[in-house]
Amino acid sequence: MTSLIVILAVVFLVLTILVISKTQTLLKGVKGKTEEENDSVVDGANNSNAIGLFIFWIVSVIGVVWSFNYAKKDFLMAFGDMPSASSVHGKETDYWFWFGITVITLAFFLVNSVLFYFPLKYRYKKDRKAYYYPHNNTLEIVWTLIPAIVMAGLVFTGLRAWNRIMSDAPEDAEVIEIVGKQFSWMVRYSGVDDEKLGNYNYKLINDSEGNEFGVDFTDEHSFDDFTSNTELHIPKGKPVLLKIRARDVLHSVFIPHMRVKMDAVPGMPTKFWFVADKSTADMRAELGNPDFKYEIACTEVCGRSHFAMKLNLIVDEQADYEKWKKEQKPLLSVKPEFIDKVPANLKAKALKYTGGEAAASDSTTTAKPLAASM
Repeated sequence: MTSLIVILAVVFLVLTILVISKTQTLLKGVKGKTEEENDSVVDGANNSNAIGLFIFWIVSVIGVVWSFNYAKKDFLMAFGDMPSASSVHGKETDYWFWFGITVITLAFFLVNSVLFYFPLKYRYKKDRKAYYYPHNNTLEIVWTLIPAIVMAGLVFTGLRAWNRIMSDAPEDAEVIEIVGKQFSWMVRYSGVDDEKLGNYNYKLINDSEGNEFGVDFTDEHSFDDFTSNTELHIPKGKPVLLKIRARDVLHSVFIPHMRVKMDAVPGMPTKFWFVADKSTADMRAELGNPDFKYEIACTEVCGRSHFAMKLNLIVDEQADYEKWKKEQKPLLSVKPEFIDKVPANLKAKALKYTGGEAAASDSTTTAKPLAASM
């Protein structure tokens, strides 16, 4: 591709030099010539320029079509190895994207074809007199209204889709927090007991203690929260609300197959909700690739290892997702010492997530036979 660009640059440079040279030759040619001789020189130059412009347009069209076909397998989401969107809203955005591209492409070829054809058709000819056509109100209205109506249609349909996609998440949405830091993603889930994500406070972030999220254990909703730094699981067919934030610099959550992209901004939490309609298993079957995994990438340059800031996304069937959630251990279970951060009036409730309640129950159970024997 680089070689092609260099070749085209050289070709255009040569053409520019030829045009300048031709202009100088033309100027020299008209000096001291009769009117008929000058007309002949000018007519020849006009023919050359008009034909050259039209040939340039034809070559440009061929180049555009070729480059589109060359790039589509790697960059265009609707072609090549990238299948259709794996989310409900993604299919809508894809539709309007390609609708807009189609309209713009048709307008581009139509306008430029006329633009390059007119110099050829209406080039100077000695025996032809130019038609004086200074103004036409009807024509002005038509070529103003048609683009205005088309553009307004694109804008308002796009705005309606945008408002629908960026609306508040449904109340039954699965709430998951994803936090970016140099150079990894961290994920926190609401537990299975209350389905609510606990509060956090950036002042409580302490990596050495294991509280990477700054979870606030004075909020009882945080007791059953659990975390993962290796992969993100979401259910198929259920709304998922991603609560997004960054710990250090600007990051950006990008899930290409889901058509999800939202910046993670330090000090300014963002969010994005969507519904995945293809599980990981569905995609593996569709692509014929048993090793396929959805990927979350960072698309905001965030430092030296930005390229490596990735996280696997697993889309489970609803039943499998619920089963997986129940198998996870809450933060209080992984880090029992966090119980010290729980207010006294909530410790009894928090103990069941640390195993403390179970331990107390076991000790009571074993103590009874001893008491009986005495």
